[in-house]
Amino acid sequence: MKKILCFGDSNTFGYNPENGLRFPSNERWSGILQSLLGNKYQIIEAGCNNRTCFRDNFNGENLTGYKALPKYLSNNPDIIILWIGSNDLQRFYNVSLEEIQYGIENLIEIIKNNSPNSKIILISPLEMKQEVLSSKIFSFLFDENSIEKSKHFSEIYKIVAQKYNCSFIDFSQTITPSKIDGLHFENIEHEKIANYLYNFIKNING
Repeated sequence: MKKILCFGDSNTFGYNPENGLRFPSNERWSGILQSLLGNKYQIIEAGCNNRTCFRDNFNGENLTGYKALPKYLSNNPDIIILWIGSNDLQRFYNVSLEEIQYGIENLIEIIKNNSPNSKIILISPLEMKQEVLSSKIFSFLFDENSIEKSKHFSEIYKIVAQKYNCSFIDFSQTITPSKIDGLHFENIEHEKIANYLYNFIKNING
């Protein structure tokens, strides 16, 4: 049985923008992907609300990506889907574009040092939408600078993927964040993500 680690933040966890709860397994992309792939694969769900990629999260180690990731690598997953970075753009962290690139590179180096045989699928976070500024919850965390920096995710992550010979996916042309908060995906987008990843994984595994 092949093991697939899905490591990320709230959009990997399955945060529902309508009510703040978690989508059930049959509506979040990682759960749908498990159903599509069947019993020859084991999906390891490792999404977490508010998890950063490289900034030390105020809420602890499990919410700090580079500190939380190593514990998931001990079983040497066959494939690692890495989709994280949006929370580092919170206004409190004030990161530069260079720091974003260094941060995701550090996460990949952690994988290569701890699970060198794992195939890595790097997914760039989506550009945040203006609705995040009017969200009751997320307007406190993100600002115009966050939105502007998020526009560079795709180019930065593509550079990193090429540098480290990772598979790369950019969903910016196929899915969009909810108009509710400009940040999270509604269930129809989770279904699109799962179907795309199903075909992508089948192709890279032959």
